[in-house]
Amino acid sequence: MVKKARSSGSRIIKEFKEFAVRGSVIDMAVGIIIGSAFNSIANSLVNDIIMPPLGLILSDADFTGFYLLLSPGDPPPPYPSLQAAQAAGAVTLNYGLFVNSVLSFLIVAWAVFFLVRGINRLRRLHEEAPPPQPPTTKECSYCCTTIPIAATRCPNCTSQL
Repeated sequence: MVKKARSSGSRIIKEFKEFAVRGSVIDMAVGIIIGSAFNSIANSLVNDIIMPPLGLILSDADFTGFYLLLSPGDPPPPYPSLQAAQAAGAVTLNYGLFVNSVLSFLIVAWAVFFLVRGINRLRRLHEEAPPPQPPTTKECSYCCTTIPIAATRCPNCTSQL
């Protein structure tokens, strides 16, 4: 019985090795690593490049301070900010943070769309059409049958070519 446990354990380890070394798993791991690195770039794009002009256009609209008070804390309301309400122990529904997250997602998705669109255009420009292949067949001038180009006699009408 102990032998069966060892063989099944080594079988599981062998299967795991096959799974881990499979190309799709490695590709997925590389994708996750690149994705996490891209996350900081996307956040910087949103926070440092896109949001400042958007804030100017919307006259410094910042949704992070918008919340709905569900249960007051100690001391009782009014609270000047979300942070003050949370520090007082109030239970809040932070819909402003959600709105900011949705806006950030939409902006990042839009930016990624244009990035992928540009990469696809560059890829199409660099793709070359395959070179034309020399003909491998010809037509018999007597019976119009398609025959190999090296043929000296038509197999259909037996004409000398």
